[in-house]
Amino acid sequence: MEIQEIKQRFGIIGNSPLLNRAINIANQVAPTDISVLITGESGSGKEVFSHIIHQMSPRKHGPFIAVNCGAIPEGTIDSELFGHEKGAYTGAIGERKGYFETVNGGTIFLDEIAEMPLGTQARLLRVLESGQYIRVGSSKVEKTNVRVIAATNVDVYDAVKAGRFREDLYYRLNTVPLKIPPLRDRKEDIFLIFRKFTSDFTDKYRSPPIQLDDEAQQVLINYSWPGNVRQLKNMAEQLAVLERDRVITAQTLLTYIPHEANGRNLPMRLDNQPKEDFSERDILYKVLFDMKRDMVELKKLVADIIEHGGVGKNYPNQSQLTQLYRDIELPVTNNHHEPQFTLQQPVNNTAANSNPDYNITHEAEEVEESLSLVDKESDLIRKALKKHKGKRKLAANELGISERTLYRKIKELDL
Repeated sequence: MEIQEIKQRFGIIGNSPLLNRAINIANQVAPTDISVLITGESGSGKEVFSHIIHQMSPRKHGPFIAVNCGAIPEGTIDSELFGHEKGAYTGAIGERKGYFETVNGGTIFLDEIAEMPLGTQARLLRVLESGQYIRVGSSKVEKTNVRVIAATNVDVYDAVKAGRFREDLYYRLNTVPLKIPPLRDRKEDIFLIFRKFTSDFTDKYRSPPIQLDDEAQQVLINYSWPGNVRQLKNMAEQLAVLERDRVITAQTLLTYIPHEANGRNLPMRLDNQPKEDFSERDILYKVLFDMKRDMVELKKLVADIIEHGGVGKNYPNQSQLTQLYRDIELPVTNNHHEPQFTLQQPVNNTAANSNPDYNITHEAEEVEESLSLVDKESDLIRKALKKHKGKRKLAANELGISERTLYRKIKELDL
């Protein structure tokens, strides 16, 4: 069967070379009885490929069952897979057939195979090599004819090196490796899949069609999609149900994309944007370190003035010191108090009588400094936007963040 026919039959959307290669491998291995290990990230569609292999094999008229090995407790997984005899353990009030017995002549799909306990792995290896197994609590050898397709979202070889997975079972399952590409490696397919999902959901909920503007399309394509196709489908359904404005902008789309604190899953920057990006925490650290450096310099200056007994020709006068305080731009409360200070000249310094800048005394006013990170971040963004006259791209470069991160912060902080 041609690749395009397989896509239509199983509802696969996309023309990525990596996707086509995976479909081609599934098509070639399906007529055999070879065990297949499907690897891919969560939500990338591993179970769909297990159905492709089963439906295009001579076993297509036999039973098919999908088992999530990670969802079965360690104490009962042997019973689930191989069955048990009456009284085999507490609660075994009768005999039970396992999946390998009920699916005889068909295909069993073992999802999250890396989560299988080591003891169960040994039993599975025997089934793969000889087709034999023993029920829990029995001594009778049973026979089965089942094709095993396994899948995992972790690197099984790393689990082998760590002693969590049997090496012999790994090589037995990995006769034909089948890797499903993540959605971020199929950029050319993302918008096509999104349109299909939104079309299906708008028909289902009888709502107007969804459209993305050009900038929103770029956000969609450049996002890393850690949840892959499953995450994209969920977001498409949310947009179809919740949004009244059916033309979706980038800012609207960003509200449906979860962001981790370290920013790793934020939409990836466009090619014409700086490659380096910083998290919000990095920006705040940079601000605090700059403030600390300025305060240290100011303290040195004031200490030097006191040590020399007054303001001489090498030191700034009152107006210059005031300007120095202003240049430091200390963060204050929304009342924007201006820092004030007191300089008192010793009476016995004769220079005080000739310099009009001497003997200047201002009543010290306590400045209430805001310790809110949100206020500092909001203040930085306002200053950057003001400096660049509202040009967000230049302001983002000034702040050391991506333009899309700046869009999100503007919306979150209601600037």
